[in-house]
Amino acid sequence: MEDLNNQRNYSNGLKRRELKGRSRSLEDLDRLWKEPLEKRGLRECRLLENLNKMVQEANEQMLPSNLEEMSQKLSDISKRLEAANHMAERVQQRELEAQQNTGLQANMEKLKEDWAEFVKEQQRLKEEVDEEHAKAVGELSSRFSEKKKDLVQFSL
Repeated sequence: MEDLNNQRNYSNGLKRRELKGRSRSLEDLDRLWKEPLEKRGLRECRLLENLNKMVQEANEQMLPSNLEEMSQKLSDISKRLEAANHMAERVQQRELEAQQNTGLQANMEKLKEDWAEFVKEQQRLKEEVDEEHAKAVGELSSRFSEKKKDLVQFSL
């Protein structure tokens, strides 16, 4: 077990010595690479912080006056919307009345047509009744005249 640990330590030491020359150059490259990145990151952070402060200050300055203007504009818009809604309701009411009038006119036209058909039918039925009446009167007249003749014969 001890021998195994000694071998490991020895091989690790050799590896460290071999990589030692390389690790400095890698460390130098890392440092050369990381330093500008860190500086750029710090500059970006400062820039973002400054922008954030500017936005906050602008909001603090603009909001109070804008709130009053916004409330005024909102009330104006609300009034305009109410007026527009009122106008839309009136237009809808007129359209409904026009549709009802159109419906009434259509109903009146249908009733007129139905009435004309009814009058024609009544005229036809009247003519039939008049014909039947004329036939019945003719038959009755002829019977009456026959009865009259018969009566005259019996009375003689």
